[in-house]
Amino acid sequence: MTLAITFDDIAAAAERLRGHAHRTPVLTSRTANERTGAQVYFKAENLQRMGAFKFRGAFNALSQFSPAQRERGVIAFSSGNHAQAIALSARLLGMPSVIVMPQDAPAAKVAATRGYQQGEPSSEVVLFDRYTEDREAIGRRLAAERHMTLIPPFDHPHVMAGQGTAALELIQDVMQAPGGGPLDVLLVCVGGGGLISGCAVAAAHLNRRTEVWGVEPEAGNDTQLSLTRGEIVRIETPRTIADGAQTTSSGELTFPVIQALVRGVVTVSDAQLVESMRFFAERMKIVVEPTGALGAAALFSRAAGLPDLRGKRVGVILSGGNVDVQRYAELLAG
Repeated sequence: MTLAITFDDIAAAAERLRGHAHRTPVLTSRTANERTGAQVYFKAENLQRMGAFKFRGAFNALSQFSPAQRERGVIAFSSGNHAQAIALSARLLGMPSVIVMPQDAPAAKVAATRGYQQGEPSSEVVLFDRYTEDREAIGRRLAAERHMTLIPPFDHPHVMAGQGTAALELIQDVMQAPGGGPLDVLLVCVGGGGLISGCAVAAAHLNRRTEVWGVEPEAGNDTQLSLTRGEIVRIETPRTIADGAQTTSSGELTFPVIQALVRGVVTVSDAQLVESMRFFAERMKIVVEPTGALGAAALFSRAAGLPDLRGKRVGVILSGGNVDVQRYAELLAG
């Protein structure tokens, strides 16, 4: 079966992103190593432009628009990070954007999205109820009415390839680090599968022995269920603090990649996410949003299903740091 993207697509995306996306740092922590018995490398995408890995896929997709597409602009639907990524990328490339966002998205994400749109004519945020309305249907309708190009948050080859550059950089940097080498395991958060599918393609090309594992919130384990059944399983919108993983299913393009290249998917609780967020705040002095802490939560909790990580080189994608400050304080206060 031919997968939606190849490593060549990721390498091309890396060139398009050069000078536009940050090459985010790979962070280490002696405390994390002692707690897990592993050599852990955190890819800090919370320090990416607009605060999340989503900028990679958004900019890679929009930079390939034709002049006519750029003139008419882009439309996207998102719980927050893809929204900001599209809005910022559109502004950088001089095109209008319309973003469909849930009414209960973190206020900081809505405000940031609108902030990136300032000064761009015909740009706006359209709010909807995620529990009663279909964001994809709204996006398709608006795209048809306004003749704009719809870029979904994960199920698009250009988005997937852009996200894969996060793993490409992580693996390259770990190989060059003192005492470094090839990753044994890579832990990646899973929503619709754009990030993990791109990362899995990059990892498979660079080192076939690297095991890629996905991590979902307990309430939203649609990809885990899909792997068990061998087909895409759709669930109700999960209720979890990991708002970036409140998807109802994997994508038609992302799931075959996950099936082919991901070793498995494990889950963690919201309480474990908060504990991981607290670790990053207290020990590493960085802000990681709940979704961004999925991989680390699985690492620290030794999530059921993961292999023994002791003595292994383990990469963890910290996917983002966009969280409302008041909500963040409430979660850490417990």
